[in-house]
Amino acid sequence: MITVFVVGYLCIALEHPLKIDKAASALLIGVLTWTIFILLGENDVHWVGEQLNENLAETAQTLFFLFAAMTIVEIVDRHNGFKIITDRITATNKVKLLWIISFLTFFMSAVLDNLTTTIVLLSLLRKLIKDQHTRWTYASIVVIAANAGGAWSPIGDVTTIMLWIGGQISAGKIITGSILPSLVSMIVPLIILSFTLKGEIIRPAESKEAESITTPKEQMTLLVLGVGLLLFVPVFKTFTHLPPFMGMLLGLGVMWMFTELMHKKKSEEIKKKLSVVNILRRVETPTIFFFLGILTAVGALGAAGQLSKLSEWLRDVTGGNIYVIDTTIGVLSSIIDNVPLVAASMKMYAIDPNVIDYAVDGTFWHMLAYCAGTGGSILIIGSAAGVAAMGLEKIDFIWYLKHISWLALVGYLAGALCIYLEHCIFV
Repeated sequence: MITVFVVGYLCIALEHPLKIDKAASALLIGVLTWTIFILLGENDVHWVGEQLNENLAETAQTLFFLFAAMTIVEIVDRHNGFKIITDRITATNKVKLLWIISFLTFFMSAVLDNLTTTIVLLSLLRKLIKDQHTRWTYASIVVIAANAGGAWSPIGDVTTIMLWIGGQISAGKIITGSILPSLVSMIVPLIILSFTLKGEIIRPAESKEAESITTPKEQMTLLVLGVGLLLFVPVFKTFTHLPPFMGMLLGLGVMWMFTELMHKKKSEEIKKKLSVVNILRRVETPTIFFFLGILTAVGALGAAGQLSKLSEWLRDVTGGNIYVIDTTIGVLSSIIDNVPLVAASMKMYAIDPNVIDYAVDGTFWHMLAYCAGTGGSILIIGSAAGVAAMGLEKIDFIWYLKHISWLALVGYLAGALCIYLEHCIFV
């Protein structure tokens, strides 16, 4: 199973030289890992089936969330709603724009979540930057900033939500204890990039099609409604205790009905262009399949006990040093999805009120939230935000590895050092 995962991972990394779409490789490793598990493993077939069903339920939630969020953003974009924001971002200097986009992403990610924020910001970048490789740089920084922003908020990342619901952290303490390290992990790469980026950005030519068939009032209405529905998702989850994807599907349903009513008196041609049915064809389906394959494969490794063995090995090798354990988990989360890693860690290391590091809001849990949230930025495939950016912007794995990974790693280690120093000074 591990061999199949590694070989498949290499195929994804070498997508461009091999000329094989990464979604195809991801689907293959997703199916093959489970096939090997059920045929070669010494497990009851019914038990393996139950594990697969559990994994499918978790994966489906992520996919429905992603698909609904992408559709809402695409509806706003198709109606030219983001033009209102891009018209107000007048900076053309590359460094100035980099800092504006990064801080906007950082704080949006804390309120929404890193995946939704990345989808929204990538749509904005398409309106702001024409050159693809320049846009890749900004999209990569969006991934770093989104993951950093999600790490200090109880609702900003799946792993912080898990730790919050599990009782390992409290909302107030994770904000005050992790916002500085998270800021550091974003600002360090920004400072380094500020010395290398030169010149002005070139904006793409504005599309007149949507502008001619939507009024400024309609553009503003759809922008406010779209962003409002995205912001409503964590509120919906808090009050109903239903999974976030239900709130996102509710938002899509409201958006769909609203646009149908808004355009009902317009000509058939305009209604067809702006209909959600037509917009759905523009949503990046390969990105959905890519997510499906990766999450299914990781689920197989988790069900087979590989991730639990990894946690046990970490504990034994490090002698229980919380800083080494958490930092290593963060680096591993750039290769393996951070959700099963954190889930395994929550089972391995119980809350212990008698040990300050493992008590509620202990350093171990805060550092785990930071490391699992930001470590995924080291590789483009290491986080939901990165996978979305890779799919939507067609970012090359090797390009990210050469140009961005070291920046993300330096920022990640700087933030981890910040937590260590905070612990030494205040505890």
